[in-house]
Amino acid sequence: MKILAIDDQKLILLSVEKRLSELGYEVQTANSIESGIQLFNSFKPDLVLLDMNMPEMSGTELVSCTGTEVVKYIRVFMKNDTPILVMSGNTDEHLIMQNFDLGVNDYLKKPVSLDEMAARIKRIIGAPENKGVVTSKKPDTRILQKNCVGVVIPCYNEEERLSSAEFKDFAHKNLGYHLCFVNDGSTDNTLAVLQQLKKDNADNISIYNCKQNGGKAEAVRQGILHLVKDQQLDYIGFLDADLSTDFRDFDDLIKTIESSDFKIVSGSRIARMGANITKESARKIISMTINLIIQTILGMPFKDTQCGAKVMDREIASKMFNKKFVTKWLFDVELFMRMKKYYGKSEVKSMICEQPLKRWIHADGSKLSMKDSVKIVGQLAQIAVHYR
Repeated sequence: MKILAIDDQKLILLSVEKRLSELGYEVQTANSIESGIQLFNSFKPDLVLLDMNMPEMSGTELVSCTGTEVVKYIRVFMKNDTPILVMSGNTDEHLIMQNFDLGVNDYLKKPVSLDEMAARIKRIIGAPENKGVVTSKKPDTRILQKNCVGVVIPCYNEEERLSSAEFKDFAHKNLGYHLCFVNDGSTDNTLAVLQQLKKDNADNISIYNCKQNGGKAEAVRQGILHLVKDQQLDYIGFLDADLSTDFRDFDDLIKTIESSDFKIVSGSRIARMGANITKESARKIISMTINLIIQTILGMPFKDTQCGAKVMDREIASKMFNKKFVTKWLFDVELFMRMKKYYGKSEVKSMICEQPLKRWIHADGSKLSMKDSVKIVGQLAQIAVHYR
């Protein structure tokens, strides 16, 4: 049995193709509406698996299109009754009803597991016969995410602290995430650890290697500019290598930006009932003092600009990271200053969401010493002068 999978995001297509092939289906993939229609005519599939959000290039511009064009081609133009299963993160009710009216057989909403996808396909066209072919019968509960997200993880001498097992497990289970580790000129075996981590997850883990240490700000900036080139990524964020903010909280940041008009969602380490926020007492006092200064400079009531977990849309990633930051550690403050200067103070307040984390643990071996914390006050003055 032949399946044509059409989706503009390679991260999704690779996982779908691999799983359906394991089950014994013959699979062809297309990453655009045009190539999907061409393959439909030549491949003559038994089922079309289709995404809805399919931006197409028009000259040098990306134009918003939907997979409905493929449905119209098959049902209206070709008058063909090949089963169509839509699998999309687009949950617009009007769009869903329009596609059912056009004759799609089912509409599967992301996020969804590979197992559920396979079960829906089997219900529509049945299982392949697979005579003499060994197929996989293992369950696959990995999740196809609603959107594709690139995550920058800056690393400097993280050989001892890098939790390879957690990163590996997350990359394996959450299809649609791409983890980009930036090795910031480490002098230990961090690069070797990262290369081993990438070994079994080459499709969704990459390494950006900086030969010299440039500081966290430049490492994050280089990683984000690297990921912006990948058009399949809907959102781009960054996360500390020590996972002081864990993946559950980071996933919550993604859900917030997906379901809102915010352009950036920033984690906030606010101590409160029901949250496990652990800081060293001395560090906590210094943080509170510094934050008061930051609020004054920004002119915005931020509770925590320095949390190492943020996610943003492509516009912020491409426009706010194109120039080097003035400081090595306070690029978060600079990011918000750049946004304020570019969009205006009143507008920028509606673009930023500060979201409290449920868990944050200070990890031993942090690169920021108490001495560095004292220097921060001088760097904040430098930022205030530079962006005034």
